[in-house]
Amino acid sequence: MGLGATRLRGLLIDLDGTLYHGGNMIPGADEFIRLLRREEIRYLFVTNNSSASPDTVAERLNGMGIPAEPSDVCTSAQAAAAYIAERQPGASVHAVGESGLLAALREAGLRLTDDEPELVVQGIDRALTYEKAAAAVKHIRGGAQYILTNPDLLLPSEHGLIPGAGSISAMLRAASGVQPIVIGKPSAIQMHFALKRLGLAPAETWVVGDNPATDIAAGKAVGCPSALVLTGLATADNYKALLSSADCEANEVFEDLYRLQSWLTSRLEQQRQSR
Repeated sequence: MGLGATRLRGLLIDLDGTLYHGGNMIPGADEFIRLLRREEIRYLFVTNNSSASPDTVAERLNGMGIPAEPSDVCTSAQAAAAYIAERQPGASVHAVGESGLLAALREAGLRLTDDEPELVVQGIDRALTYEKAAAAVKHIRGGAQYILTNPDLLLPSEHGLIPGAGSISAMLRAASGVQPIVIGKPSAIQMHFALKRLGLAPAETWVVGDNPATDIAAGKAVGCPSALVLTGLATADNYKALLSSADCEANEVFEDLYRLQSWLTSRLEQQRQSR
């Protein structure tokens, strides 16, 4: 696909599978982020992970050698909290999730409660119990609006893939008969939240990620051009099938982050020469 005439001014960058695997940095991730900083390209790390706070995510990235500040991070928990607070300031919320979600809800001025909440917000909860699930279903069936931070069925861990927020949601949906409002990728909600934080239009903001069904589809949902990197879920052998299954296309496909960096350097030079 053609590059188009719109200037590249910002990036929305996926994390797991794009910049790191587990606790290991993908080669070139540190240089890629340093290039963005040198060139003063606006960017955010956009993650469906609702369990960790931006501080924790930034600390993890820095520990791998990838430069990061908490303000660089955009989580599905933050987007969910902002979505609710914008529509129902100070609303009462029953949360099924971990510390990152709870902190985001509190920081948005929402009230956490187990007694007749206006909303149920659910993310990944690795301490989930039958009692927690039963309480969430009770509230949803009682009329509480159901918000899902992200639809990921599986979550990478040091022990392999484990059930993600989407798998917990499958149980809550089956028991309650209610479909949630989904915040995280590939939903447009988190993407609009991230674009608003960057202060950029979709056409001038590229999405970078390794998963066609979440990253590239999320770019399509809001009109952002996208770059698929074959560093995680997508590989040279499967990326065409994954794109087809997700019913989307990537504007660019890169074998690794070094090739992405080379392309970006060339693109920025072309933009400078065209001024």
